[in-house]
Amino acid sequence: MSLPISVLVVEDEPLILMDVADFLLGDGFLVFEAANANEAIVILEAGVMIEVMFTDIDMPAGMDGLKLSAAVRDRWPPIKIVATSGRRVVAVADLPPGSVFFGKPYDRAVVAACLRGLVSRPRVAGRGHD
Repeated sequence: MSLPISVLVVEDEPLILMDVADFLLGDGFLVFEAANANEAIVILEAGVMIEVMFTDIDMPAGMDGLKLSAAVRDRWPPIKIVATSGRRVVAVADLPPGSVFFGKPYDRAVVAACLRGLVSRPRVAGRGHD
């Protein structure tokens, strides 16, 4: 069995953060939560192994999701970035290369499939019976 994909969810609306974290946990992801960009940076600086960041673009206090995405790409280039917004449509060209954008509301199954698709892991053959 493979290890779960680790996702950092960055969302300033507490109910949305909880909802996204719950659906990802229920879908087998390992989830870390941040209520804003500063919390996200603290988690990343602590050395937590994050494979994908799922961030809201519209965060009123301090750094927004676009600036956070650029900072993550600069400092932690292996992390895949998925951005979302319910207030505006963001062009993929406005995000770091390789990033994905979803407008809210989004289809949870499509988001989960996208997160899995972004993380490419070599298949490890399981051991047979001894």
